[in-house]
Amino acid sequence: MNTVIPIQVANKESLATPGSTHHISQERGQREVFCGLTGIIWLHRKIQDAFFLVVGSRTCAHLVQSAAGVMIFAEPRFGTAIIDDRDLSGIADANEELDRVVNQLLKRRRDIKTLFLVGSCPSEVIKLDLSRAAQRLNAQFNPGVKVLNYSGSGIETTFTQGEDACLASLIDSFPVVAHRAGPDQDTAHKKLLIVGTLADVVEDQMQRIFKAMGIHGVEFFPGRNSQHVPEIDESTVYLLAQPFLADTAKRLDARGATRLPAPYPLGVQGTSAWFEAAALAMGVDDAVRDQALLAPRQRAQTATAKHRHLLQGKKIFFFPDSQLEIPLARFLSNELGMQLTEVGVPYIHRQHMAQELELLAPHTVIMEGQHVERQIDRCEAAHPDLVVCGLGLANPLEAKGYTTKWSIELVFTPIQGFDQAGDLAELFSRPLTRKHKIAA
Repeated sequence: MNTVIPIQVANKESLATPGSTHHISQERGQREVFCGLTGIIWLHRKIQDAFFLVVGSRTCAHLVQSAAGVMIFAEPRFGTAIIDDRDLSGIADANEELDRVVNQLLKRRRDIKTLFLVGSCPSEVIKLDLSRAAQRLNAQFNPGVKVLNYSGSGIETTFTQGEDACLASLIDSFPVVAHRAGPDQDTAHKKLLIVGTLADVVEDQMQRIFKAMGIHGVEFFPGRNSQHVPEIDESTVYLLAQPFLADTAKRLDARGATRLPAPYPLGVQGTSAWFEAAALAMGVDDAVRDQALLAPRQRAQTATAKHRHLLQGKKIFFFPDSQLEIPLARFLSNELGMQLTEVGVPYIHRQHMAQELELLAPHTVIMEGQHVERQIDRCEAAHPDLVVCGLGLANPLEAKGYTTKWSIELVFTPIQGFDQAGDLAELFSRPLTRKHKIAA
């Protein structure tokens, strides 16, 4: 191992979704998605005392470094322990090599407090057990450094599930809070937890709104410091800020926390309903809530209105990639007047997405899963003005004359909350503006 630092036949069936008029079609076949290693790009920026060590190939290293766009003089909080021919042939003991790399890394980087061993397709193919490696290394370095592991493999997942796996592993490492007999339902004793990686500026904006509503002590997970452990028990209520955190939510539920049903904080409509769900759970007076939301909501409405004339009536087609597709489709349809030709989603968690589906225009075509050739055929038949897709499809579609938006950009960019609503709208209007200028 070397160290690099910086670092199926389509089958459709219609499923009725509880509580909505939508029918979701399922499709199984060849898929076109990124792998979960991509999540390191926003996770390493957020958790500032953690390091993400990918155990994988040179291709894995190239993917993460290219996606991050790290300047050569920067020293980011990720790297790759490269599996080479000696590891694959059995000449070298992969576990011994990994221990050597980790020792070398921690000796060099004294600022690391949590080390994530991130599995990849190559490490899983050669059956390298990173969970046992993490236990072994944790026994050696804890309490100074906590060593955890999760899978970022792209064999069975889409790229945003890397964050889900990472946060689930963090929760597993938290101490269990003793069960309290007869949990107190008084709102004065409830603790609000916001779950999902958010840019620091978004977190600060949300904190200001919560404080204006009189909700204090709100915690965000993951935090900016991995050593800060939120207390999770029966008095914890949580809001998901991202729609791809199914395993994380399971871990929180198992600790006794309660999820607050809400749309996701994208656009004016979604962000308003998201804050309103928190206010209701925390016993905030309606007048206080409305006053706290008034000014930021008006700013967001003004910012998004600037882009409506460019997007209204335009047709948009979503290929499945990020699991953000349904909230984005709701925003574009309800607030900007775009026509939804098809909304493709890698996977739909029916409970977590229920409120979004209720807000989505009836009879929207929703496709769960993917058979990429057939979906391309449907896209060409629909002749959309804008296509949201992964990088693997964007260039071929652009070559055919379609205007595209990279779905991964919607995860890298701060788009949650009122103050980002205009920026979110611009991410979709910008490609159309560019096409118009080129054609002029």
